[in-house]
Amino acid sequence: MENKKHVSALHSERTEWLNSLLFFKDDIQSLQKRLAEILVANTKTDITAQVESYQNQFIRQLEVNDELRHKINAAEALFVNEEAKNPVATDHKLAPDHVELRDEVNTYSHLFKALRSEFNTFASKIL
Repeated sequence: MENKKHVSALHSERTEWLNSLLFFKDDIQSLQKRLAEILVANTKTDITAQVESYQNQFIRQLEVNDELRHKINAAEALFVNEEAKNPVATDHKLAPDHVELRDEVNTYSHLFKALRSEFNTFASKIL
C-alpha cells in the first residue's frame, strides 16, 4: 500500500530539504577553505595525501548535493504541474509520499555530518 501525505506537507518538506542542502553546500565551501589553509601550512607528504582525500570527498559531496537538489526540484515541478491542472482544494489533496527521496536526503545528511566531524577532528590536530 502506497503511503500518502497532504500535498502541503510534502511541499514544506521539500522546501526544508532544499534549505538544508544549501546550508550543507555553504558548509562544504567553508571546509574547503580550511583545507586550503591546512595545505599552505603543511607540506608533509602524509598531510597532503589526507588533504587530497578530503578534497575528493568534498567534491563528491557537492556532486551528490547537486543531484539531490535536482531530484527535489523535479518533484516540486511535478507538484506544481499537477496543481495547475486541478487547483481546487490543493491544501486537502493527498499525494504519494516520497519515501525514497526522504531516505536519500537523510542518508546524505548523516554522511555529510560524519565527514564534517571527521574533518574537523583532523583539522584541529593539524592547525
